Amino acid sequence: MNREKPPTLTSDAWSTLRTLTTARIGLARSGASLATAPLLDFRLAHARARDAVNQAVDFSAFAAAVAGFDLPVLTVDSAAPDRPTYLARPDLGRKLADPARAMLAPHAVATDLAIVVADGLSAQAVERHALPLLQALLPMLKAAHWDLAPLVLVRQGRVAIGDAVAPALGARSVVVLIGERPGLSAPDSLGAYVTWRPTSATTDAGRNCISNIRSEGVRYPEAAARLAYLLREMRRRGLSGVSLKDESLGDSAALDAPHD
Repeated sequence: MNREKPPTLTSDAWSTLRTLTTARIGLARSGASLATAPLLDFRLAHARARDAVNQAVDFSAFAAAVAGFDLPVLTVDSAAPDRPTYLARPDLGRKLADPARAMLAPHAVATDLAIVVADGLSAQAVERHALPLLQALLPMLKAAHWDLAPLVLVRQGRVAIGDAVAPALGARSVVVLIGERPGLSAPDSLGAYVTWRPTSATTDAGRNCISNIRSEGVRYPEAAARLAYLLREMRRRGLSGVSLKDESLGDSAALDAPHD
């Protein structure tokens, strides 16, 4: 009885699939191990991810770059005194250092929103993507009549640092732009976390997140429009997190709706 052999994937088929994803698929092998080329590529990606985690953001240059936004800019530190401590003690990255609280105190006026930029786990993400995202987002917020607190830049900050910054400034809500944990295909992914009425007791369930903001992921105009949508709904409904769904996804009408 003749049986046809099952079809096999050729190298050409894998090449076509690789154009659709940055995932490592169909890698060449040598015996039980990876071939030299994909192995070296993997090691290079791993080295880049490690560099992204340990690199420091040049916040002086960043502050100068955002000076034209007509928004006061404050640069402060978390309670983590240095990078090694920050990586070993995530809890300290969620708190403000005492001098930071003193710096924010004179600016404590009731406002709608505080925007925080924190280095997080990828300086590259902040340096490459935070500025163009703000350039796309701030005109939308201005058109929607958001009353903004000073822009706060935080060294050695985690996502929850916004829970400390917003109350210190008297802001009802906060957006934290932060470098995300590097992956082996994306060492420069920026995340945006939205929280309504943040406090020290706020958990991740109380936040909304837009992840993978970068040229090869969620691009700046889309990320800004989705942020504006979430902020509008957050302010209208007085909540954020699991109770607030991003219904703008795949809905161009929702993204183009007036943000007021």
